[in-house]
Parts: sequence; C-alpha cells; structure tokens
Amino acid sequence: MNNGLNHRLLATRPAPIGIFDSGVGGLTVLREIYRQLPNESVLYFGDTARLPYGSRSPEEILYFVRQILTWMAEQGVKMVMMACNTSSALALDQVQGEFPFPVLGLIRPGAQAAALRGKRIGVIATQATVTSRAYSRAIQEIDPSRQVWEVACPKFVPIVEQNQINTPQARHTAATYLQSLLAANIDTLVYGCTHYPHLAPVLNSFLPSAVQYVDPAISMVAAATQELDAMALRSSAPAWSTEFYVSGSATEFKRLAVQWLGHQPKVSQIRLPELVANPRA
Repeated sequence: MNNGLNHRLLATRPAPIGIFDSGVGGLTVLREIYRQLPNESVLYFGDTARLPYGSRSPEEILYFVRQILTWMAEQGVKMVMMACNTSSALALDQVQGEFPFPVLGLIRPGAQAAALRGKRIGVIATQATVTSRAYSRAIQEIDPSRQVWEVACPKFVPIVEQNQINTPQARHTAATYLQSLLAANIDTLVYGCTHYPHLAPVLNSFLPSAVQYVDPAISMVAAATQELDAMALRSSAPAWSTEFYVSGSATEFKRLAVQWLGHQPKVSQIRLPELVANPRA
C-alpha cells in the first residue's frame, strides 16, 4: 500500500493542484483542468472506500475532508479543489482557513453561473447537499428573483460508480427524479454533484431541449485560474502525468475511469492519516 508520493520526485516536480471526490465524479473536474489549465500537474484522490458521501452526516464529511486535506498538505499541493458538492456544501467554510493553500469549492461558482443563465433553476444533488440548501441560498443571495427547486438523487452516484448508466434502471430513476422539475417548468438545470454530468445522455432524453445545463466544474476551474494568476502560482512548465490515489480498490477505479479518461490510469491505494477527532469513534 502506497502512503504518499516519492519524496525525491516531490522535491523536483512542480507543486500540483489537488482535487478530490468520493469516487469517479471528480473526473469531470479533472477534464476541465486539462482543458483550462493544461500546464498544471494534478494529484487526484477518490475516497472510494467511503462513498457515497451524500448519505453521511456533516460531522463525518468534515472529518473526511480534514483527513484528505492533511494528506494533500503532506504531498506539497499548492491548491485544492473540492470536486465534490457535498463536501463543498458541508465543510468548505470550516476548512478554508486551516491549511496553507487555497481550498476551492463548487457551490458558489455553480450558483453564479446558474443565476446568470436562468430564472427557474433546478438543482439535482445528493441528499446531504439538498438538505443543506447550499445552492438555493447561494443562488438567491446573488439574485433574489431566481426561483430554485432542489431534488435529492441518492441513486445516481451508485449508478455511475457501478457503470449502470445505459440501463433501464438508470432511465427509470432519472424519470422519477426529474418529474417535479418538469412540473416546475425549469429553464436551467445545475449538476449539483460531479458524478451527474456522466448521466447527461439520460437526462437529455427527458428534459426539453431549451433547458440549459450548468456544470459547476467549469466555473470552479475558471475561478481557480484567476486565483492562481492572482497568487503568481500558475505553471508555465509542461504538466506531469496525473497521479491517482484511492482509499478503496485501485482496480475498480481504473476499470471505471478508463471510459472517461480514454486510457487506463495508474492508480495507487493509500491509507489516510487518522486525526484526533473521529465522529465515528
């Protein structure tokens, strides 16, 4: 089991951007980094041993996030992007001042993009994100005239993680979740979980063609670009190959990731550091 990067390499390579998610959902953020920040090296962590995050308590999520950020600090990252809406909704405010690098979340950038595009906005997200009402509050802070409907979609993450997207089960589940948003006549849909853009072909088949889609990953990476420029941390050297780490099965992550990356990544399993306060202890 690999507990971190090779320290000799760490001393010579450019400081990477760290991104994390509960599983493969964060690959949608990774693709945006490749597109918008092609010179940045990336350290990707999937907390696959503990997914899905959407049914976890706020205390558990905060503990998980602190564990991951503590490990990433040890790897010498220069910035971390929470490629997880649940973590962004429940832990971002608490941890932003605790680490010596910027920590960015998805909610605010996604809310800004949604408020600019639509007036009747639907948000599909995990149960934890919906319960937090993070998107509703953020969107209506930006523009109180915007109407927001949030729908919890707890079965979507397992569908993506189990590679069941092109199945009757996925279609039936999507039809059920989208029913109230169709009734509300939404004009914009926010992917309130980074796993959900993988379901775009299924969602497109149910929603009117006029509906606009907001992927917060696009806006978050744009915000990261501005932050890197402001701090003079943007890389001009060629990027190193992305390092992939997981807390669960490396083999399973590789099997799922290949269809979205276009190649099978090298993935290492790691053990995260135990912290003093554990909500499950």
